[in-house]
This record gives sequence, structure tokens and C-alpha cells, in this order.
Amino acid sequence: MDSKCLSEKMVGFMERASWIRKMFEEGARLKKEHGADKVCDFSLGNPDLTPPEAFNRALIDAASSKEPGIHAYMPNAGIPWVREEIAKQVGKEHQVPVTGQDVIMTCGAAGGLNIIFKAILNPGDEVIVPRPYFVEYGFYTDNHQGKLVPVDSRKDFSLDLDAIANAITEKTKAILINSPNNPSGAIYDEDSIKALAELLNSIKKEKGQTIFLISDEPYRKIVFTGNSVPPLMSNYRDTIVTTSFSKDLSIPGERIGYVAVHPEITEKEALLGAMTLANRILGFVNAPALMQRVVAQVASETVDTSIYERRRDIFASILEKAGLEFTMPQGAFYFFPQSPTADETVFVRALQKELILTVPGSGFGQPGYIRIAFCVDDEVIKRSEAGFKRAVDSL
Repeated sequence: MDSKCLSEKMVGFMERASWIRKMFEEGARLKKEHGADKVCDFSLGNPDLTPPEAFNRALIDAASSKEPGIHAYMPNAGIPWVREEIAKQVGKEHQVPVTGQDVIMTCGAAGGLNIIFKAILNPGDEVIVPRPYFVEYGFYTDNHQGKLVPVDSRKDFSLDLDAIANAITEKTKAILINSPNNPSGAIYDEDSIKALAELLNSIKKEKGQTIFLISDEPYRKIVFTGNSVPPLMSNYRDTIVTTSFSKDLSIPGERIGYVAVHPEITEKEALLGAMTLANRILGFVNAPALMQRVVAQVASETVDTSIYERRRDIFASILEKAGLEFTMPQGAFYFFPQSPTADETVFVRALQKELILTVPGSGFGQPGYIRIAFCVDDEVIKRSEAGFKRAVDSL
């Protein structure tokens, strides 16, 4: 892209994010040319399930309220009683006694990550992340003059503790994990979390260096039979959790989430104060008032995850028949199979010829793979079977 008017950095960012933009453009073109019912679009992690009925009731109740000041500003950290309700859910999930003072309501998990990085990063500070990882992480760290440091995971996408340990420097400020993972669907088990906590505790004891463990958890409740997401706070004191209700309540457009910290986290008051200020000065000001009231009433609810599990199983059969290698997702709603070609963009283009849209793994820091989002109707998944087989056979 050639532009003399725009920020050089933003021009570069647009080039890096070009595959996602290309999928939007290609999807629109194919649907216009062939009809939307002929295209199998697995490119976006946009949940298609309807929100739980409890959410709809809570929304109507909140919107109908005539309470004075219901749409007014509130403390930048959020409505106090909402924070108390959210803290109860965090306490159950992470097995520590969290209070409302440990919670900040945010504009989704993206807003949460940005206020965390704004609060903790100095220029050049490093954030380690296991690959594959959500593409926006690099942009979020750069927003606050930090540096994202990707490290390899194991073949099954579980944590590689040696790789993480080798990447730690005096500039390391945090380890960022996402479990269940986008794009692999992997869940980091409790043994891995305990081992990671031991590593970070040993560094703090030997060097006096605090390394935060940041957990991005929008898929925590979307887990499949036989799997569970372990608590982090009960395993590591310097844990910061951020999440949104986008996936578990199927409301991504509402942009509502929160940040929660371990009640005994290092420099707790200063950290919470910095994140609260960041919520304001980054332009979020506060999380949406109406949605705060709604999610406080349904914090323990989730969509019917058995639907996603059924779709996963249908898709697994299709990928197996096509001859693709993959690790079975334990949660979220993505497959991340290995491409039959070294350059996965060749495979992505072959799939496009079959009117199947996927995203190259290089967009997630892991070339040689593709991401498939199965948050679509069962019939779309079934319709793709022949196309996957033809695309693989053509290569």
C-alpha cells in the first residue's frame, strides 16, 4: 500500500492484517457471484447461536428500568454492584476469594488487554505468547510500546515450558495465554499451569522480577465433553484475567467484558488504579452501562455448547476423510489443521476455488496451518465435505 498521508506504522499494520481483510473481500465477492447459499464461509469467529433466554429477559428488564441515572456515567471501573456480582463468578472459576474491588468492567476482552498493557508496559517491555495466537495481540502490545515475543508450542499445541523459559529476559513483563485457544482449540491443563507458575515464582525468588500471567479467557465456558479449564489464580498469585461475554453469551457486538486480578497480586492498588485510569484515557471511559447491568444478572449463563461440540464432530469426520492432519479441539469453535502444502496460502486458494473460505495460519503466527471457524450452521459444514476432499486431492 502506497500512502504519504497515513502513519507508516499503520500502513505496515494493514499489510500484516491483509489476510483477514482479503477473506472479507473474497467472501463478499464469492457470495455475490455464486450466491450466499453456495459459499462455505469458515473465516470468522463470529458466534451464530442465539443468546440464552436468561440474557434476553435480563436485557428487557434492564432496558425497561426507569431508575434515575441508569444511563449516566459511573466510576470508570464500572458499576459497584455489577463488579461485586462478577467477582462471585471469578471466585468460582479461579478458586480464590475475589471481591468487586478486584474487578474492572471493560469494553470486551480487547479493551481489557489494552488497559492491562497500558498499565504495566514500559517502552521495549516484552510479552511472551505461545503460538499459535490471536493476531491482534501484536497490535495491542504495540499500542503501548511493548513487544510481543511468540514462542513455539508442542505439536499438540500444549505449552512448551522450555521454550517459554528460554524466551524470558530482564525485559519480560508478562506471559499471555489464551485457553481454550484461538485458533487451535487447545486447553492448557493444570499440570502445565502449575509448572508455569513454578517457573515464574522461581524467577521472582531468584531475581526479584515480577512476571504477570495474563489470561485471555473469552472461550472459558465453551469446552467439550471430558475437558475443563483449570483455575489460574489459585495456582499463581500474579495473575490477571481478562475476558468478554462475546462467545459464551453470543453477544460479540455488545463489547462487554472485564479484568480481574488476584486479590494478593503484586502492587495491587497501584495496578488497579493504573488500569482504571487507562480505561478512561484510552477513550473507553467505562464499559457500556446497559450491558453491565445485563451481564451481572447472567454471569454464570452460557449458550448450548453441545451444538458446537456436535459441529466439531461433524467437521472432524470431514477433515479425516479429506486426509488432513489435525489435533481435536478441546474447546472454542476452531479447527487448526496442518496444510497439505508447505505454503498454506496455496491450500487456502485451492479451497477458495471450492467456495470454501478459511484463514492462513501465518496470520496466527503459525505458517503451515489453516484456521477453520465452525460457528456456522450444520448444513454449511456438511456442504463443504466434497470441496475439502477435492481441494486436498488437487494438491
